[in-house]
Amino acid sequence: MKDDQRIKPPKWANKLLHLFCASHLVEEIEGDLHELFEERVQYAGEQKARFRYIIDVFSLIRPFAIKEKESLYPKPPLFQQAMLKNNFKIAFRNLWKHRTFSFINVTGLSVGMSACFLIAMYVHFELTYDAFNKKADRIYRLATDLKTPSETLNYSISSWAFAPNLKNEFPEVEAFTRLATRNYLVRKGDLKFKEEKTVFADSSLYEVFDFVLIKGNPQTALKGQMSVVFTEKTAKKYFADADPMGQTLLLGDEGIPAIVTGVMQDLPANSQIKGDIFVSMSSYTQRFNKGVDENWGDFGAITYLLLKPGADPGKFSTKFPAFLENHAGKMMREQQMKISLIMEPLLDVYLHSAREAEESGNISNVYIFSVVAIFILLIACINFVNLTTARSVERAREVGVRKAVGAPRSVLTRQFIIESVLLCLIAFVFAVLLSAISIPFFNELSGKIISNGVIESMPFVGGLFIVAVLIGCIAGIYPAFVLSSFDPVVVLKGRFSTSAKGIMLRKGLVTAQFSISIALIIATIVVYTQVDFMRSRDLGFSKDQMLVISAETGAKRNAFQESLLSLSGVKSTAASTRVPGSKSNQAYSEMENVKGEMQTGNLEVYSVDFNFIQQFGLKVVAGRTFSKSFGSDSSKALVINEAAAKMLGYQAPQEAVGKKYKQWGREGVIIGVVKDFHFKSLQENITPLTFRFLDWWNGNQVSVKISGGNFKNTLASIENQWKLQNPDRPFSYYFMDEFFDRQYGSDERFEKLFFDFSILAIFISCLGLLGLASYTTTQRTKEIGVRKVMGASTGSIVRLLS
Repeated sequence: MKDDQRIKPPKWANKLLHLFCASHLVEEIEGDLHELFEERVQYAGEQKARFRYIIDVFSLIRPFAIKEKESLYPKPPLFQQAMLKNNFKIAFRNLWKHRTFSFINVTGLSVGMSACFLIAMYVHFELTYDAFNKKADRIYRLATDLKTPSETLNYSISSWAFAPNLKNEFPEVEAFTRLATRNYLVRKGDLKFKEEKTVFADSSLYEVFDFVLIKGNPQTALKGQMSVVFTEKTAKKYFADADPMGQTLLLGDEGIPAIVTGVMQDLPANSQIKGDIFVSMSSYTQRFNKGVDENWGDFGAITYLLLKPGADPGKFSTKFPAFLENHAGKMMREQQMKISLIMEPLLDVYLHSAREAEESGNISNVYIFSVVAIFILLIACINFVNLTTARSVERAREVGVRKAVGAPRSVLTRQFIIESVLLCLIAFVFAVLLSAISIPFFNELSGKIISNGVIESMPFVGGLFIVAVLIGCIAGIYPAFVLSSFDPVVVLKGRFSTSAKGIMLRKGLVTAQFSISIALIIATIVVYTQVDFMRSRDLGFSKDQMLVISAETGAKRNAFQESLLSLSGVKSTAASTRVPGSKSNQAYSEMENVKGEMQTGNLEVYSVDFNFIQQFGLKVVAGRTFSKSFGSDSSKALVINEAAAKMLGYQAPQEAVGKKYKQWGREGVIIGVVKDFHFKSLQENITPLTFRFLDWWNGNQVSVKISGGNFKNTLASIENQWKLQNPDRPFSYYFMDEFFDRQYGSDERFEKLFFDFSILAIFISCLGLLGLASYTTTQRTKEIGVRKVMGASTGSIVRLLS
């Protein structure tokens, strides 16, 4: 005969009984029928017992038992106040009674929810870049593709002349603004700062973007020459609590007077436009770079177009080729270049544009962190389900007793779901507290002000509350149905045991949990390896023990360099317009290629002095570098890298030496070729690069090679020399290695964030495993005692439990 526990009445007969029997009688009748069925199995056998059970069900289709109208037997409300109060009281008692497992569940859920809360804020922050602009759907960045016989350049900038003429000729354009960020010395009395975020902007800046002007008129604030608008933070730096309006300050090395015409709110953290001081564009186009508005070949403005409501950007962009041909066709043919204009939607620029920008995001990172958040939450939910179902044996007798006294399955299910939701709400409270503590550290780790605190992020707190309730309901449904399905007869007879299916489910969930954790570990190792590769890769130039100082040009710079050479800790100095890692200029160039033709291209250019190539350890593979022994080097010589030689078609670097070139008003010959080196990020390919000798009026970057030893004393000596020769300028410097590595700042932050969240996921997984192991050990206490009495060693017990 089959095991009694597996023998049950026919399911269809039970369903038939529930179908016709009155709700107030069905449970009592079903219980009696089940008892009769059990007795008949014992003395008559299974087949006869099942047959008699069916006969009994059909015999009950009588008037007293048949369902009548629902109104005669109204159901009590699903959620009664007294019942809910009792449910919560029992829930609290159960959670307190099993404090260890409650602690493990609450800890796992609170850490998981807190991690998801932080990731959700980060993802929302990234996805809403520039979304604070009410007209964002009509704002486009005007980008440029420039194709020459040598290369195709994808610029995020455009010509200064494009935007004003587009506005004048096409009705689709409502307004435009051009931006150009520069480094300027700003002086106010004894205060002097090198402002790296000085932005020239058109007067229509406040018409295109929703930046808030606290003081001043947005229509005129940036209209007049040498008009300046400060952000709140910068205004306090220069004027403290005084009113800055109408105040005069000195701008640039020349000390040109400028008037403060406005104060604006600090720019939102998730704005692509970064600036501390905004200067009127007329100051740039009519004073600093006069006539640039009429130069169609000068690309240097970040241009934004605001289209009129209803304007079709697709149709509008089809008018660009004719526009360019009309204004710049002759120039393009003469310089063998083709210009194409592209409009990029403002909301797509930060995450989806591959063009170079001051600040850009990565949509892949957003997706990755979203998946990590889901994994963390999933692991926490798996812990909850595992620990709850594992404790089912302990609560089996409770379920049996409550069913025996008449508790329906729905009431038991509700009780267990309430316990689940209550536990999740407790975890929610701790998650909010943990998030409040973590936000400042998270901001520092991400390198951005994602949030100023939990109070500012109340929509996310509300979302987290909903998530907590949903987790409680969803994660609690399976344990609730499992626990409420226990057969009271079997349970109260003491014949209940954990099912094989339940054990397999828990093992499967633990396996899934640790599979996710292992995947995160592997991904973390890959990310770390990639970032470490970028840190340790040989760049092809020397950046260690190199100090770079922002100095004046001309005779003052030369005198300062001479004074530094007298210091014991200084090995050498060099002057240039750029250093590796900084954004270089591009010059329209013509060079003799392998066919003897003058090939055109826009090549990156460094203007350097005699010492630069040697000081930075660049290897000359053909020809020579600049030398004082050759007087023509300062006006006619050019040095290129291997990439430039290959672009011209030369198989060997030596073939390029002695070839003619034209660049920015100079004509001469190529005197040498240097080995390719990474003057940009390792994430970018090495592109053609040219070196020309400094003009007397440029080259404000002074690189100082310092000997090993006492850096502090050497730095102090250099600063003293600076103050003696430049008393009106701040001493502004950086170390070359730190400066170059800033390019990988976003990658390093991604690595740290990914690592930390992966550690949290692994921690939660281990926490769940600890709970299961503790429970298993508790269940096997008697077995362990017997084994110890029989002589089992501690080691063998540990191996058994492992």
